[in-house]
Amino acid sequence: MLLTITTTHQPATDLGYLLYKHPARVQTFKLAFGEAHVFYPETSEDHCTAALLLDINPVGLVRGKKDFALSQYVNDRPYVASSFLSVAIAQVYGTALNGTCKDRPELAQTPIPLEATMSVLPSRGGAELLTRLFEPLGYTVSAEPHVLDSQFPDWGMSPYYTLTLTHTVRLADLLSHLYMLIPVLDNDKHYYVGDGEVQKLLAKGEGWLSGHPEKDLITRRYLKHQRSLQRAALEQLVDEDTDSLKQDEEEIAAEDQLIEPEAKISLHQQRLGAALAVLKNSGAQRVLDLGCGEGRLLRLLLDEKQFTEIVGMDVSHRSLEMAADRLKLDHMPDRQRARLTLIQGSLMYRDARLQGFDAAAVVEVIEHLDPPRLAAFERVLFEFAHPATVVITTPNAEYNIMWESLPAGQFRHRDHRFEWTRAEFQAWAEGICERFGYTVRYLPIGPEDATVGAPSQMAVFDVIQQ
Repeated sequence: MLLTITTTHQPATDLGYLLYKHPARVQTFKLAFGEAHVFYPETSEDHCTAALLLDINPVGLVRGKKDFALSQYVNDRPYVASSFLSVAIAQVYGTALNGTCKDRPELAQTPIPLEATMSVLPSRGGAELLTRLFEPLGYTVSAEPHVLDSQFPDWGMSPYYTLTLTHTVRLADLLSHLYMLIPVLDNDKHYYVGDGEVQKLLAKGEGWLSGHPEKDLITRRYLKHQRSLQRAALEQLVDEDTDSLKQDEEEIAAEDQLIEPEAKISLHQQRLGAALAVLKNSGAQRVLDLGCGEGRLLRLLLDEKQFTEIVGMDVSHRSLEMAADRLKLDHMPDRQRARLTLIQGSLMYRDARLQGFDAAAVVEVIEHLDPPRLAAFERVLFEFAHPATVVITTPNAEYNIMWESLPAGQFRHRDHRFEWTRAEFQAWAEGICERFGYTVRYLPIGPEDATVGAPSQMAVFDVIQQ
């Protein structure tokens, strides 16, 4: 079985630093079930490919076993990507999998253009399953099917594919996704699955698994259909969602306290009012509230008959439960209820449910995303969902000096990954426009100071009509 990873990042030979494998050497690693060979078929400043070739000893797999059934010798284990390849990734590329790079530490945390190809990968759910697993993670998926036997085409197609994934992503994230999802596709781990596998699942799935549309399928197959283990994993993933919810609630409370006491309308209410006004003026009828939380903006949208379809999405199940309770969803009149849908999902993953809407609001969300996740969010919203109007708000870092209670250099909330100045926000927004075909305008939110601006800033993106 063969896994190749290619980059066009320049210099492309930096891939050798990231993998801790020298491009000029062929290296062989002894594994319990065979050998793994690492070599570089091509190396240049513009294009570099690293290959991991796994050579499994089929006799060694069954040596010492009491059951000498023929199936132990006649099977696909030595030839297709399986949990053996996943183990090889962990043992041979373990440093890269953990996101460590002594010589290029900043590069290890930087999304770079990567292409991964596996020959041959089993997928008994067909190409559709490959798409369902990898597209939500931001990958472009190409799956080439194989016939059972080229000499006998009437035998039909096999369940095997050559899979190619392309994405601008951290190498550690790519390896984590492969490490997790190859056994899911194989659906037959070669080793004992116990409580330790739950911790592996949570560790390697941190930041993406809780919001993946196929979370249940992934946990079920990864844990080899053991219901007690799957239940334990899902409970912890729900706890992760709840922690996120608590942080969001604390942020709203903290920022409201920072507003001057005489202010009658809190900053968060002003953000929601500004977003609502832009959505109304856009003429939108079908709207998304992404990162909807407890449903504060959803309540305002429901009061406007202009909006015929409203979808609120959040990564947290608990947030959605609170939104349903706040909006009294169970007691809502049928006609009103038909306008509103609450869905669980993550802004990190491509989601077909987000396509076809007139407008989207993303209120105080982007500052919670680190660079790799922010890059994924950009493609999910502006490239794949591609609504005609997008409203985004985020804190204005320049305004922080206006609050004596906020120490210099400290973010407004501990979960913020950044807080941008107006110039930084506008530079990011202009990049969005160039890459995805939008225009943008900016609006202040809250009391505006002549020097440092307003406490929050808003960008309104409108798609360029072809």
